[in-house]
Amino acid sequence: MGEDIIKLQGITKVFPGVVANDHIDLSVRRGEIHSLAGENGAGKSTLMGILYGLQQPDEGTILLRGEEVRLASPKDAIRHGLGMVHQHFMLIPKFTVTQNIILGMEVGSRLRIDYPKAEEEIRQLSQRYGLGIDPAVKVSELSVTMQQRVEILKILYRKAEILIFDEPTAVLTPQEIDEFCDILIRLRDSGKTILFISHKLAEVEKISDRVTVIRRGKVVGTLPMAETNQQELATLMVGREVHLGGGARRQVEDSGVLLDIRGVHYVNHHKVEVIKGVDLQLHRGEILGVAGVDGNGQEELENLLCGKRKPSAGTISFLGQDIAGKSVKEIKKMGMGVIFEDRHKDGLVLDFSVRENLILGFQDQKRFLKAGVFLDKKKVEENARRLQEDFDIRCGSLDVPAGKLSGGNQQKIIIAREMSSDPEMVMAIQPTRGLDLGAVSFVQDKLVEARNQGKGVLLFSLELDEILQVSDRIAVIFKGQIVKVLKNEGVTKEQLGAYMLGVAQEEGSHEAANA
Repeated sequence: MGEDIIKLQGITKVFPGVVANDHIDLSVRRGEIHSLAGENGAGKSTLMGILYGLQQPDEGTILLRGEEVRLASPKDAIRHGLGMVHQHFMLIPKFTVTQNIILGMEVGSRLRIDYPKAEEEIRQLSQRYGLGIDPAVKVSELSVTMQQRVEILKILYRKAEILIFDEPTAVLTPQEIDEFCDILIRLRDSGKTILFISHKLAEVEKISDRVTVIRRGKVVGTLPMAETNQQELATLMVGREVHLGGGARRQVEDSGVLLDIRGVHYVNHHKVEVIKGVDLQLHRGEILGVAGVDGNGQEELENLLCGKRKPSAGTISFLGQDIAGKSVKEIKKMGMGVIFEDRHKDGLVLDFSVRENLILGFQDQKRFLKAGVFLDKKKVEENARRLQEDFDIRCGSLDVPAGKLSGGNQQKIIIAREMSSDPEMVMAIQPTRGLDLGAVSFVQDKLVEARNQGKGVLLFSLELDEILQVSDRIAVIFKGQIVKVLKNEGVTKEQLGAYMLGVAQEEGSHEAANA
């Protein structure tokens, strides 16, 4: 590995009320994979945005190949050999791969563009790096994984030497992540320099030569990956020791069935059957994780269970009662706590105070009423103070609107509210999405605590690490069907990934459903 190809010195960027980057120094060597690890909001993306010319630093200098440069825009960055693959792709679906890649680079009139030459060059690049892309195909016909590879081709076509990837694995399955990591290693081995932004430490460990950890806008350390591990990186990221997985489990005496889903089908308003004969049981004292690639029917199943939708066929029995067709409020009243995926749309009223959000949906319960009719302000206040302490909700005051809090604290409000109603079961939908490691650890602890109290927890998560960390059993959903239910004992990501992609379907779908 050679000399420093990038040197950032004293980079500072301040937004109103937030120091995003605080005098950051960073050196990246030619031909290495250098990861930037840190919690959400630590300042990683801001720093890379500055390097790519998307934003200007308030202070500090950028040196590329030993020379100071000013990158006023991404065009400047591209001219200096930088390329960036963003979290959200910038492709035009109705254009072909070639048209997308050469967009903005055409010379002369449209009539003079040498498409065959461009197409051949792109085909060769694709073959060289094992990307498997047909340059003639329309982007709309490609999977998310392949679209990401088109973005990689786009920056390679522009002769980029330094490639920046911002949380590139968020949309990929375990197998796709492995393939993606292989691509990055091939790119590095061909002489490219790679900056990899992630908060997923398993991936950081797998591919990095060196790792720089950023916490609250400051660099807290740069380490060779060979000399560190995920636990040490997690401690650096959060500033204290973090343990994921929710802690110790205990056997629950009554492990009866709480939720019994039998032969459930759902046909949506487009007349498409998106849920196809789902059978699933949730027991007391267990966390049942539902794993699957996004878009395989999870959302529809969640909506059927909480009362947002009614099944086209089949029964959903909760505590022995059929709840198909009951409203969200009725189902919650029966004892189902729901941690919705979209905290802003379904979980909170952002303009309401923390205090008000902590009773939302339960404000007509006796425990908050005076004379059975009027809201008892004293009881509401006591409830808010108790939950603020028990769930470590960090807010200046209980009068602060929930919309002013961080994502982690907003999620704590929802979990505190749903758990404090003492539900029989909790349905947690992407409960840690967008949260930092400290908050993830807290949420997982609370789910395991509920399980240990004899409640049932149904966990929907796109994070396989999380499914494996906290579930007692795992149900895999593929194309609207539960294709496998298995005990979480020695299960690997690769096994789950095979079921998630339908590869291992033929082994039978229901033999372990009640294991």
